Amino acid sequence: MHLRILTVYTVLIACLVTALAVPFSLAYSSHRTGKLLLERRADATRFAELADQAIREGDTAGLAQEVSRYHTLYGTAVEIRDRDGARVAGGGAWDRDQADRALSGRTTGSLPLITPFGPESAVVAEPVGRDAQVFGVVVMRAPTAAARRDVALVWSAVAAGSVVAVLIALIAARRLARWILRPVTELDVTTRAIAEGRMDARVAAGGRGPAELRLLERRFNAMADAVSAALERQRAFVADASHELRTPLTVLSLRLENLEPHLRKTGDGEFAEALAEVDRLAQLLEDLLELARVEAGAAAPEPIAPAALAARLAIWREVYAARELTLTVTLDGGGTADEETALPAAAGRIADIALDNAAKFVPPGGTVTVSLDDGALRIADDGPGLDPEHLAAAPGRFWRSPGHGNIPGSGLGLAIAAELARAAGCTLALRAAEPHGLVVEVRLPHGPVPLPASRSQP
Repeated sequence: MHLRILTVYTVLIACLVTALAVPFSLAYSSHRTGKLLLERRADATRFAELADQAIREGDTAGLAQEVSRYHTLYGTAVEIRDRDGARVAGGGAWDRDQADRALSGRTTGSLPLITPFGPESAVVAEPVGRDAQVFGVVVMRAPTAAARRDVALVWSAVAAGSVVAVLIALIAARRLARWILRPVTELDVTTRAIAEGRMDARVAAGGRGPAELRLLERRFNAMADAVSAALERQRAFVADASHELRTPLTVLSLRLENLEPHLRKTGDGEFAEALAEVDRLAQLLEDLLELARVEAGAAAPEPIAPAALAARLAIWREVYAARELTLTVTLDGGGTADEETALPAAAGRIADIALDNAAKFVPPGGTVTVSLDDGALRIADDGPGLDPEHLAAAPGRFWRSPGHGNIPGSGLGLAIAAELARAAGCTLALRAAEPHGLVVEVRLPHGPVPLPASRSQP
């Protein structure tokens, strides 16, 4: 939009300058051409009078001297001929068309427009005679170098002034476009910040720009405040509801367990399923609480070193061994260990979520690999994976794969991982592994970050 405003404004100014400069330049050329015509026609009239007198008296010697002296002084060729075409004096200026016109009794009324590019000379013809009697013609071929030089100087000045005017207009247009679009730019920066999760971002008050766009900024801030307040109320409701429901669930679980000695053997299956549902509901509440904490920005511990993350993930080896799975952890960044680097703390929780999902879905004998390479933490497995159309939907809340509906879980794990990645400035992506399986990739914002000096040493 900035470029469009700048282009339109500059084109309009350029058209206006051109509309003024071109007619002015042409008008000066016409003025200079007319001036040359008047000067040379006056001289031609004087020579016509001299020629008339000389032809009548039959003595053209003085006329020839006058023509020669004039040519020497002004560099203008003059040629005088009688009605039959015989040369009387001078030479080098003959032009048949102009001569015929003059012999018919008409003088030269106009010259070709003089520009810096031509013509090289201008011809002026004047009839010789009195009243209706024409005895001959005076033809003058005047050089136009001086006139063309004058026109070139004026045209150059006009062109330079036009360029300066357009440049000034361009500078003014840039300032005007920035002033007009400043509120739009501030709105763009603010909306991008809100889209990245900084819900407290607002457009600064008291800025510059058109009043209509400033009003739009104030209304945008009001809308952002209302949306932020609604989201905060929603998070508070989820957190409060989840927290308040934990105690009744705990009590319900204890009472169900206390009922076990009083049940008949035929009700053991139903009793176990009831306890499992209570446990699943409790896990769902825990996940909701964690998701609310992450969205509220409460989870922001210090970065952790790759070695500390590797030690944390080592706990999963026993879980995987019990399920006949193999866990491989390589967090040396491609074999160049660096104890002075660290990973966002969210990487540990995200890896836990991915490993927990892999433990549920990868069949016995499978392998799960955790690696850190090229600025990304990857958790890859060789399980069944997800269909391509499900990869984008998997991080959604309460999403369950159609083929895995019977596997325990709340459907919030990957949603929590996505929120953790966003809060840490990372990017979470799911893609298919080759030849089969799933890769959970956490793209770090700028690669490993410096570890605080107090924690850089083990």
